[in-house]
Amino acid sequence: MRYYIFFFFLFLFSSATGQRSDGFKVLVDTASFKQKMEKESQSVSTIESDFVQEKYLSVMSEKIISKGHFWFKKSNLLRWEYTNPYNYLIILNKSKISIKDNNKVNTFDVSANKMFKSINEIMINAVVGNLFNNKDYGVTYFENDKNYLLELTPLLKGASLFLKTIQLYVAKSDYGIVKVKMIEPGNDYTSIDFINRVKNQPIGDEKFTTK
Repeated sequence: MRYYIFFFFLFLFSSATGQRSDGFKVLVDTASFKQKMEKESQSVSTIESDFVQEKYLSVMSEKIISKGHFWFKKSNLLRWEYTNPYNYLIILNKSKISIKDNNKVNTFDVSANKMFKSINEIMINAVVGNLFNNKDYGVTYFENDKNYLLELTPLLKGASLFLKTIQLYVAKSDYGIVKVKMIEPGNDYTSIDFINRVKNQPIGDEKFTTK
């Protein structure tokens, strides 16, 4: 019983101070943040970046680490290319998603599934920083010295069975996304850190095909 009382008061203290255990605190001026991030997103036409992905599964003793390269081009063009420890390719080209694994390509229509469409929109909007018009997610805002943290909670019926929250880390230096963390209901998660980000460099449309 003592432990429950301890955690209860810890929760009250955290709520009262607005401080989280990870060092982030509640963002007070959300209006200014939204305005600046939306302005920045309008100036971005392309993004290219290395990434490191970490997958945590409670049933496994070690985390799964993958690396690769990422490309984005307005509008609705994404390329995720995994290069280590395996080769795997995901292409989002407008309303189509293609997955290439061992030279086998499968293509799906994003718009055919409402939940998949919603997640696709989150991915696109996260990249360009336009996250404030999606009614399928509730957003809570935090900050520390270096980053903003946006926690997105799914509101779409059925989505909470597969996804507990999405955490988006936004650099205060340029309002770019530096990390995405997707947490499942059982607290398994996938996190992606974006490294060596470059904006507004030319990227040909051929990059967004599986050829």
